[in-house]
Amino acid sequence: MKSAGILRTNPDFRRYWLSSTLSTLGSQLSLLAFPLLVLSIGGSAAQAGTVATCSMVTRTLLRLPAGQFADRLDRRMIMVGTDLVRLVALASIPLASGLGELGQAHLLCVAIVEGAATALFSPAATIAVRDVVPEKDLTDALSRSQTAMASSSLIGPFLGGWLFTLDPILPFAVDAASYGVSALLLLRMGTLPSQKVPDTERDNRLTAGLRWLTHQRALLAALLFAAGINIVSAAAQTTMVVSLRQSGAGGTAIGAVMACAGIGGLLGAAAAPWLIKRNPAGRMFLLIGTVWALGLAVFSATTQPWAIGPVLVVVVFFSPPAGIVVGRAILVLAPRDLLGRVSTATGLLMAGLASAGPVMAGAFVDSMGGSRTWLVLAGAAAVVTVVSSVPLLRETSLDATGDAANDNDGANDRGDSDTALPSERPAGEPHPEQAAPDGTEPVGLIPAPPAPRQGTGGS
Repeated sequence: MKSAGILRTNPDFRRYWLSSTLSTLGSQLSLLAFPLLVLSIGGSAAQAGTVATCSMVTRTLLRLPAGQFADRLDRRMIMVGTDLVRLVALASIPLASGLGELGQAHLLCVAIVEGAATALFSPAATIAVRDVVPEKDLTDALSRSQTAMASSSLIGPFLGGWLFTLDPILPFAVDAASYGVSALLLLRMGTLPSQKVPDTERDNRLTAGLRWLTHQRALLAALLFAAGINIVSAAAQTTMVVSLRQSGAGGTAIGAVMACAGIGGLLGAAAAPWLIKRNPAGRMFLLIGTVWALGLAVFSATTQPWAIGPVLVVVVFFSPPAGIVVGRAILVLAPRDLLGRVSTATGLLMAGLASAGPVMAGAFVDSMGGSRTWLVLAGAAAVVTVVSSVPLLRETSLDATGDAANDNDGANDRGDSDTALPSERPAGEPHPEQAAPDGTEPVGLIPAPPAPRQGTGGS
């Protein structure tokens, strides 16, 4: 089934995809408008940064508990409830502005509330889509989600900036409305099947997802690759902006170069199913890592935007397939009653480590200059690729989660084997044709979320 066929023939996935696309676009509108609004009401740059930081810290702290809630509670109600919470939070901004009461403390509270709601939404959404998309359509469904994220990330900030020029409150009103529409679409989804696991077999520990991951050798190698590339890509974004600025490039030129990352991600998401179906995971990671290392090395030789832009398109083109391969493996192999905690644990690993990238890049550029920093990053990408992807060249367990895989539903053994094996479906478990995952952590210069939608500050 083609990705267009999924949207045409699977109404529940279509409703979910529309809801996530609308709310992701809405959040991208406020991504740029939020710091601008802080500054426009008299706040400092530090205060603008504090708002985004508080949102990020909130999401990070709640990742693991959110996974536990998703494993135990009604997932659709979690999604609808958090959408409504975010609607109220965002709608309070235009309301407070109209009453003349909008201030820094209010915006800070909105950032924290929306960050918390987004953290709770994400793992519930991951499991919910797994319930409604058949495994044979997994790659196409994930590609469709990646395409929506890349498109929103590309056009959202530009549209948000334009709306802000019309009225500083308008981006937040549109964002709030997107959450309302999302909640309505989710309410129209069919009843999601519940995972019935005997209490004596259920692992209710907060760290159960992390414990399961420690026994998945091939999956850990894939996560090492993804996390390593994410650190390099986060550092690359800072290095690119600083290097271009130091070379005399203006804001328009820098914005155009960074937009090339969005173009590459959009093209890569569209091509991902074709690439994944023709390349085993190990070969795919080796190809992606090699392109990254070579591309970063090229950046060390030039600071001309016209030369950097096309290379950036090629480099980022290969990022969505990596995210899809990793996400598909996690969400098919993980036991159903641990999926929320496994997905949040992997998200914590991949996104948490990436936060160190900009700090390292700034220190490297200050101490050795942009050109040498690019070479260091290229070397880091090469090392990560060799260490993590080469051992996977002979590994087939990650490939077994593909569209042609046997129709297991991911309710796998928790044993210490390197790859979890399919177990018998418990009573009440949906047929595999009704249970496949969605939700991937981005790999590379593609912003976004373990989850289909973003929170305040670009979650």
